[in-house]
Amino acid sequence: MRKDGLRGAVKGIAVILTIVMFLLMFLPMWNVLVVSTQKALDAGRSGMKLWWHSFSLEGYAYVFRVTKMGRPLCNSLFVTLTGTVIQVILAGFSGYVLVQRGLPFRKQISGFIMVTMMIPGDLTLISIYQLNKQMHLLNSYQGLILNGLISGFSILMMRNYFETVPYTLGESARIDGAGEVAIFAKIYIPIALPGLATVFFLEFVARWNSIMLPATLITDEGKYTLPLKLK
Repeated sequence: MRKDGLRGAVKGIAVILTIVMFLLMFLPMWNVLVVSTQKALDAGRSGMKLWWHSFSLEGYAYVFRVTKMGRPLCNSLFVTLTGTVIQVILAGFSGYVLVQRGLPFRKQISGFIMVTMMIPGDLTLISIYQLNKQMHLLNSYQGLILNGLISGFSILMMRNYFETVPYTLGESARIDGAGEVAIFAKIYIPIALPGLATVFFLEFVARWNSIMLPATLITDEGKYTLPLKLK
């Protein structure tokens, strides 16, 4: 009984701490949303605002009309969504391959991928620029999408999620005549959906906030991403 009571108390404290941490992270963002969608007179009042006194989209209309942020926003959405979706697909396939016991040198390959993660991205910008120049990808959406499609972090994260899938499930499916694509899609993907969602979210945020790569590859203002326009 004491153990059950202690376990319940610990769980209750954990829930309370989780709620507090969520509120600490969520309330500032909510405050920004409320302030940005109020009339200027109400938005200028001091203090945190948790609800609207007067709802208005005048501020957003002004920003898009005067500062011309519409095109950079669309550029960012297109580049980020396209690149992230392709990146997640490639990370999923790569992670699946790395958990196959018949793959030669799979531990060495994983180690090599881990080593590449230790190289700061800024050190590769000159090489990336020269390569994109040779391939005529400067000032193009293709250049922004293709660069960074292979992420060591995403591959290793998907590998770790796929390792939680019992290997015997795949072996049984192979004996029944299932191909690798069917095993990947029907067995591994459903179990590893939380991992895919995590990779998608992290890579989406990373691509959305990226400024060094667009600043290196893009000089045409018509193809600026939102962070590059705001800098």
